[in-house]
Amino acid sequence: MPFGPSHKIILSIAKGALHSFFHEIRVINEDNVPKDGPVLVLCTHHNMIIDPAMLSSTFPHGRLIHYWAKATLFANPIAKAILVDAGNIPVNRRSKDNQSMFKGTFDALGADEVVALFPEGTSYTEPRIMQVKDGASWAALEYTKWATSEEGKKKNAQPLSLIPAGLVYTNKSKYRSSAIMEFGKAIPLAELAAEFNNGDTEAAKHAVKKLTRKIEATMVGLTINANDWETLYAGRMARQLLWEDERTLNLDEFVSVSQILIDLLTYPSNLKSYAGLKDALLKYSSLLKASKLTNDAIYTLPLPRTLDPNRPTPLPSRLSTLGFLLLSTLGCIGPLPFFTLPLLINAPVYMMSRYGANLAWDEEESQAQMKVVFGLLLTTVVYGLVFCAVWAFFWMSPIGAVLAGSAVWLLFNYYLRTIDEFYTRTKRLFAAWRVLVGVWGPRRWDLSPADLKQYTVPEIPKANPWIDRPITPTPPSAPTSPASAVDSPKTPLPKPASRSLVRHVLRARIEASRALEAFLQELEVASPRVRVSAHLGRPEGVLEEGYVSGVSSETGDYLDVGAAVGNKGASTPDTPGTPVPEKRA
Repeated sequence: MPFGPSHKIILSIAKGALHSFFHEIRVINEDNVPKDGPVLVLCTHHNMIIDPAMLSSTFPHGRLIHYWAKATLFANPIAKAILVDAGNIPVNRRSKDNQSMFKGTFDALGADEVVALFPEGTSYTEPRIMQVKDGASWAALEYTKWATSEEGKKKNAQPLSLIPAGLVYTNKSKYRSSAIMEFGKAIPLAELAAEFNNGDTEAAKHAVKKLTRKIEATMVGLTINANDWETLYAGRMARQLLWEDERTLNLDEFVSVSQILIDLLTYPSNLKSYAGLKDALLKYSSLLKASKLTNDAIYTLPLPRTLDPNRPTPLPSRLSTLGFLLLSTLGCIGPLPFFTLPLLINAPVYMMSRYGANLAWDEEESQAQMKVVFGLLLTTVVYGLVFCAVWAFFWMSPIGAVLAGSAVWLLFNYYLRTIDEFYTRTKRLFAAWRVLVGVWGPRRWDLSPADLKQYTVPEIPKANPWIDRPITPTPPSAPTSPASAVDSPKTPLPKPASRSLVRHVLRARIEASRALEAFLQELEVASPRVRVSAHLGRPEGVLEEGYVSGVSSETGDYLDVGAAVGNKGASTPDTPGTPVPEKRA
């Protein structure tokens, strides 16, 4: 099933769009993907069309990927020609004959090509993998039956490689965030294929269910999973406090570090410092979101150097904040002349991307898609106009077209090379201004405790109606306070003026940092071996079969906390932290 020119055009556009939206795209364990032979790749799906674009753009060895599409879309001859040319495979899901339903898939795999499936069935935003459907298992095992048929033997069908892929985003809806594509080891099929093909219908169904559980367990091991939103948000906030500049955290370790921190907050602990830790992290996280500040933007501000628990929590002085503001302003304005032209050209793109994201404000998995699509459309228009303007300057001559194209290419690449530094400087400048206004402003500007309460608990995204909630009970988790979260409202929660939250944000940051530091220090002294997800830990004795979605088994696996945190100590702002010493079991 050859790929036509439309597939290459779409792939080139996708690569360009992703490269301009994300700061870095890291591919891990690409050697797990074979260079040839039939491959069925099973990828997580939490970011709409960004996921297939990312998978196709990062797939190893330059191999092209087929995707499933509803058979009804192929009814129109023109649509069929475009879909087939782009490499899509028709699938009639209403067919009761699996061999017939997967015929296009078998043809592609029989030609030693790659087919990608999303076993979760739909894109969604949840704190963990919520569902893995049986369709991928049926397709894989039915292929093993087809490969031994007369048609399969005639086409010399090769053994299938079933490759899981975990796609994780550091912040999937945020511009210039990063993405991690990790390929797992091939899932063995021989034993399950023998059970599936023995002629017993019930045995075949049992083999499918077993393979689905294996796929789910593997996908969980490649991603970040928490029992609930509160634990996910608290773990994310702990990571941001430990790595205040998140780009200093190696993306190869991003998933495992994030999962370990979530696991530390998942299981109840008898440590004295554990009490109130999750609430402190959640409070700081929620206030950051309400104030439009970020931890990485304010960690460079002149925060207090002494944190005496017997004294009121000090905040930055007015003069020190003013001095830092002036330095930040100069630092941001200094390189501005070198970025003015790209900024003016891309301003319509920024505005249209933000408008697109606002259309899906309550669906995080759609926001990046809207930003990329709207931004891509405006980028095409804006840079097309720039090309025409430069070309017109050269009297629409052939050499002028070459010069105009070169100028547009250089301008766009210059923009990509400079946007990260300018974006970071701008964030810190706005953070400094907001802190200055909040610190210098009268205390009557501060929200009262009653008004503040709604902004100190995280908003929980609305439940996705298209996914099946697991009927398996959730693994034991640490209790949270009754007011630890609120359901996502039908309309956005009104945001107060940043100046009314600044003192609360800075105080919450200090409290969260202090609580995290005390917990990690006490944990290292009292219990250096902690319970973590099954795929991360060392087995301690005989393990019971535990939960697949979310976190580890009931008895738990164990990991050395020093090795897990990687010699990274939590520290209060501007106060040297005590590193967690590394110990190896």
